[in-house]
Amino acid sequence: MKKIKLVAIVLVMASSLSLTAQKAKNKNMKKVLFVLTSHSDLGNTGEKTGFWVEEFAAPYYELADKGVEIEIATPLGGQPPIDPKSADASFATEDTKRFDKDTALQTKLSKTHKLADVKESDYDAVFYPGGHGPLWDLATDKNSSALIESFYTNNKPVAFVCHSPAVLKDVKVKGEFLVKGKKVTGFSNTEEAAVGLTDVVPFLLEDALQANGATYSKGEDWNPYAVVDGLLITGQNPASSKLVAEKLLDQLNAKK
Repeated sequence: MKKIKLVAIVLVMASSLSLTAQKAKNKNMKKVLFVLTSHSDLGNTGEKTGFWVEEFAAPYYELADKGVEIEIATPLGGQPPIDPKSADASFATEDTKRFDKDTALQTKLSKTHKLADVKESDYDAVFYPGGHGPLWDLATDKNSSALIESFYTNNKPVAFVCHSPAVLKDVKVKGEFLVKGKKVTGFSNTEEAAVGLTDVVPFLLEDALQANGATYSKGEDWNPYAVVDGLLITGQNPASSKLVAEKLLDQLNAKK
């Protein structure tokens, strides 16, 4: 009988220790909000746009595989539009191929939170994948601007890649544009010209950032290039998406 009681005590203690360890793990787990566009029309061309798959999948897996918890939000909630060109086989990468088979993530993507309902206090950082869609909705979305300002003023990283730095266009902190005096990058004028959309997009990202006082720089077109200026992390193009995620992860790990 004494032996049975001793075993029971040991099991209770082991269970308690396991629960404590799990709580500690959950407390240390970082949580990142991904914000995607809800806009699907490519100006007046009659073509479709949305978010670029590579710019979502590569950073998502880079962070998730390292134990980061990720939630997704969009202005309208629900399924965000995927730029059909980005789903073409010619743009496939190992990450997009993984996404194509990842039914769990696809289901999660179809049920995004509504941007107006999310709170900065629930997350450790925010990441904006690109695609042309953000130029039409997130660039002027007041909920998005307020969210970015809140993350930044609460000393949390804000990360963007390709066209998504465009969402910084109207973001201000203490009355000044957040990008004023900051080093940034994003989809370049030459890259926009190369895809033939200079006269289609509502504004050129590179010009808009510079107009707001940013120090814009770029690497070679279509090559990985990212810039970190304090809490602000920006990447130039789709090839830069994983690099931006790596730099974001560095900042998250530094805050342990």
